[in-house]
Amino acid sequence: MKFIWLFCCFSALVFAQNQYPKEYFRSPLDIPLQLSGNFGELRPNHFHSGFDFKTQQKEGLPIYAAADGYVSRIKIAVNGYGKAVYITHPNGYTTVYGHLQSGVGTVEKRIKVEQYQAKSYEIDVYLPANDLLVKKGELIALSGNTGGSDGPHLHFEIRDTASEKIINPMYFGFDAVITDSKRPKLTHLLVYPLGKNSVVNHAQRPVSVAIAQQSDGSYIAEKVLVDGKIGFGITAFDYDDVSWNGNGIFRVQTFKNGKLDFRYQFDTFSFDETRYVNALIDYGRYKKTGQRVQQLFAEKPYPLSIIQPGSQNGVIEVASNVTQNYKIEIADFSQNITRVFIPIEYSPMTVKVVEEPVTSKYWVKADKESVFALENVTVTIPPKAFLKDFKMDFEVKNGIAYIHDDVEPAFANLTITFEDSLAGESDRKKMFIGTINGKKTYYNYTKRHKNSFTIYTKYLGSYQLFKDSMPPKIKSDKRIGGQWISQQKTLQFTVSDDLSGIKTWEGYLNGQWILLEYEPKTKKLVHHFDDGIVAEGKNDLKIIITDNVGNSTIFETQFFRSQKL
Repeated sequence: MKFIWLFCCFSALVFAQNQYPKEYFRSPLDIPLQLSGNFGELRPNHFHSGFDFKTQQKEGLPIYAAADGYVSRIKIAVNGYGKAVYITHPNGYTTVYGHLQSGVGTVEKRIKVEQYQAKSYEIDVYLPANDLLVKKGELIALSGNTGGSDGPHLHFEIRDTASEKIINPMYFGFDAVITDSKRPKLTHLLVYPLGKNSVVNHAQRPVSVAIAQQSDGSYIAEKVLVDGKIGFGITAFDYDDVSWNGNGIFRVQTFKNGKLDFRYQFDTFSFDETRYVNALIDYGRYKKTGQRVQQLFAEKPYPLSIIQPGSQNGVIEVASNVTQNYKIEIADFSQNITRVFIPIEYSPMTVKVVEEPVTSKYWVKADKESVFALENVTVTIPPKAFLKDFKMDFEVKNGIAYIHDDVEPAFANLTITFEDSLAGESDRKKMFIGTINGKKTYYNYTKRHKNSFTIYTKYLGSYQLFKDSMPPKIKSDKRIGGQWISQQKTLQFTVSDDLSGIKTWEGYLNGQWILLEYEPKTKKLVHHFDDGIVAEGKNDLKIIITDNVGNSTIFETQFFRSQKL
């Protein structure tokens, strides 16, 4: 049976690798490829959906079409992928290029046309087939750092066009240029007592297990003494031959006494399921410590297609007089494998480290709707929002609603409502429910009906009703009022808002709408004169900045410019 299973796994891998074209797509960059993030890597609230290619720590590198096709979508946003271009190819796949600085040539011209037509920097436009054709290797854009990017790089994806599922780019031949001869590295091994009566190494809490690396690269763990049910968790990274940083692992599979048990592999997944990264990891530990432990068990099954959970969902029940051998295999795409051998022994024992006591009276039942109300705050939790039952801390103090710590992941929206019968109508128009995280406040889109304020959120935590009566701020980076600025290629402004945040921005030159590119990370608004709106000589400029509750600031000035230089 063991041989048959290994043969089936090998055959499945070979089939997966052979069903995709290996030489159809070229690299989107002309520099040696290095990864700052790989496919399936664990990210906040999602699995990484492609490759992050390093761009030598700078912007402006040429980006090329990976194959013949047509630009099927242009999406420009201040978050997410920032400036992104999608190319649909005749072989049934779509490539995505994100965090761009700008398009190039016909692509950039089309971006500007769509933005000016919509009178908006942010656009999401789907283009018909054969409208904007590109050839393999054609220069389409420049690399950048737009959107939710922490530094200059190119985000690159390959999707199945029909299903929109994301596919690991390694299957398309990128493993030939991103070589990897290194085994994944295991950094932590944890064992979890599951069920209220389980004990592991005298503890009712998760316990770190010591591991010793052997000469062949494998690990042997210390013996785990168990009374009851347990599951294991790991922290591991992969290192290839060309990228210095650690990235995500490709496959994990576990064996109980030689028999395959819990398994997952990052071949392909859909965007609808990517939030279940919060079920795969120990979410509470991550929120407290920043460490992402991948749990090799599921106390309650959840719909994540990459997982093959085994007969017991990775849960190990240890009976008396039975010694079990447990093995974990951690693999990268190139089939470099790190093995961990863990002896497990039944042992009734006294509890020295007890489970943390929970005293709250508010029980959340995962399969039922829960409604809790205190003072002026109501929290409604729909069925299936959480994967397990738990006692929820809930109190309202000095206007702040403390709705548990954000240590239980939600997979459907909770409804939080504040009532305020004291504020006047003019004040209510400026009010919103904000999330409090340390000393920072974050705006939530808030619906208001009379004196009732409501948000929908997937996060537990602290919330408060705020009033924002201060307008945004705007300042020109260079003095332009009354000046000749013929040498300048752009207008640049610094904008900010102290509470609810900036929602909209509009600019006008001589009464005509102009494109202002907004980058929240740098708080910059930029207009490029090569858009062709600026007039010869005198120009009247007007910019209107509005925050999320409707406070506005108007900036007006006059400058002079000659285009004949």
